[in-house]
Amino acid sequence: MAAGRATPAAAYDGRSAADLAAALSVPRVVLYSEVSSTLDIVHMLGEEGAPAGTLVLAEAQSAGRGRMGRTWHSEPGRGIWLTLLERPLGEEILSVLSLRIALALAPALDAFAAAPVRLKWPNDIYAGPRKLAGVLLEARWHGARLDWLAVGVGINVQAPRGHEAASLAQGTERVAVLRTVVPGLRRAVATSGPLDRRELSAFAARDLAAGEACELPAPGRVAGIDAHGALLIDTADGRAAFHGGSLVLATPLSTR
Repeated sequence: MAAGRATPAAAYDGRSAADLAAALSVPRVVLYSEVSSTLDIVHMLGEEGAPAGTLVLAEAQSAGRGRMGRTWHSEPGRGIWLTLLERPLGEEILSVLSLRIALALAPALDAFAAAPVRLKWPNDIYAGPRKLAGVLLEARWHGARLDWLAVGVGINVQAPRGHEAASLAQGTERVAVLRTVVPGLRRAVATSGPLDRRELSAFAARDLAAGEACELPAPGRVAGIDAHGALLIDTADGRAAFHGGSLVLATPLSTR
């Protein structure tokens, strides 16, 4: 896979790639001043046989990716734009992994966020009524075998100009955030099975949509999630479980 335009960088907030790899306990860190998307770089490294735990960081992205084919420009220095390469042993983790990663990120970001950190199914992290971070997973297969997984995370250190978004507290150091976030990401990928009772309780405690009226993926009222990562909605025909799509609330959070 071509990685598009990519400009290497010698340091990230004054830290070399080798220093960061040691500080974050990962085998390799790759730094860029600008890329199309850190996901593209990880797919290239995955094809080259890079080890699990390889971390790509960029100051800016010209074509960052989100769910449903959305793209955006990630501004230099205003966020943490990363993708982690992992090589899990089985694909059974994938159905709940976005939620499991969000559950790992939320407590890690509590110490740095300017407002309480909450979660919105399936992969969004909020501080107050505005989005703070997002998760995107992309898997690559070799026949029927999962070969590698790209775990993309974007965190607003400063809110993007011209957008209503949340940010971390003023003065937050990005390396300090990475020290907390990266181990949590790796633990999430290493965890198998459906969401357990503790995880479901943790999500419920941070669920910003529970009890809210929604329009998509079906009209009704949000009733949480189940152990397999499905969104539960109480519809006119009863409770239904949705494994895909986007959650659109009847009253947008940005208006509150």
